[in-house]
Amino acid sequence: MTDKFVFSSESVGEGHPDKVADYISDSILDACLEQDKLSRVACETLVKSNCVIVAGEITTKAKLDYEKIVRNAIREIGYVNDDDVFHSDKVFITNLLTKQSPDIAQGVDARKAKGKKTAEQGAGDQGIMFGYATNETPEYMPAAIMFAHRILTELAKQRKSGKGPKWLRPDCKSQVAVAYENNKPAYIENVVVSTQHAAGINHDTIEKYIVEKVVKKVLPKKLLTPKTQFLVNPTGNFVVGGPQGDSGLTGRKIIVDSYGGYGRHGGGAFSGKDPSKVDRSAAYMCRWVAKNIVAAKLADKCEIQVAYAIGHPQPLSIAIETFGTGKVGDDVIEKAVRAAFSFKPADIVKQLDLLRPIYRKTTNYGHFTKADLPWESVDMAGKLRKLAGLE
Repeated sequence: MTDKFVFSSESVGEGHPDKVADYISDSILDACLEQDKLSRVACETLVKSNCVIVAGEITTKAKLDYEKIVRNAIREIGYVNDDDVFHSDKVFITNLLTKQSPDIAQGVDARKAKGKKTAEQGAGDQGIMFGYATNETPEYMPAAIMFAHRILTELAKQRKSGKGPKWLRPDCKSQVAVAYENNKPAYIENVVVSTQHAAGINHDTIEKYIVEKVVKKVLPKKLLTPKTQFLVNPTGNFVVGGPQGDSGLTGRKIIVDSYGGYGRHGGGAFSGKDPSKVDRSAAYMCRWVAKNIVAAKLADKCEIQVAYAIGHPQPLSIAIETFGTGKVGDDVIEKAVRAAFSFKPADIVKQLDLLRPIYRKTTNYGHFTKADLPWESVDMAGKLRKLAGLE
């Protein structure tokens, strides 16, 4: 990119149909891990109108009431209003979950490889995964996606606390365009927010609330200018929303879940998958490593790619790119990373303590933005600096 450019990213709220599906899938995963930490879960959800379909493969010792899990998840999102077609107590649920294929299990389960004395867990699938971090926000995230998340996080907080207006409904979207100068955020070009609302609410009322009570509350004042454009519910009306208005599928918001398009994505979804699936666990691992590299001040921004083959315990490749911002060579950083971290699937699970019911916390407003998640720790920054020769 040139020194001057505008970059936009979007976020979606927990009531968005795709996020409803993600949350149901992650709720089922957490319920499995609560009773059996060795559960193998690949759960997909489809929502439309007043119907929920869960499908996929689950092998677990857990005894679960899937209908109760689904209804509780929908209730937590906020589809409990009398006029909701998609309502926690009224949806029809179809369960198409089966056990995991033994063909997959034989490649993933820990076993002795030829010539090896010990058993090692293989990757749950082939594929490429990316991690990214930048120092342009306190969260080490790109500005546009972080700002978009902040808007919807605040909107949900007000809606659920009862402090927001009664007409707020769960489905919503945001989009923020950040203007860069010298590759640093200079100002916010425009902000778009669409929020579902009860019928009969004046558009001016909605617009004033969103801009004054939400957007201006959470976005950096120094980046908002008199020229910043605010677009609220651009179609003018947003009464029919959620699964009533559109179908939702697990894994359809992978760019919202990661870096808003600023950092690359390998294409695999996160939600509904236990950590034996490297689509999820290796993406978390890469984020952890990239964030520690930036926190260690080895670079201003960093992207990591890893690649796996199903059933194979070692990554096939590891690539590191700092986009010319490295304080030492990328080869030096890669050597330090290989010395400090193991990218074997089983080791990723151990290093990040992933066999726990923590995944519902990841579903909404980005998987890489919450400080209490293990891959958001910067506990390895000091070690990386030493290994890179900066201490």
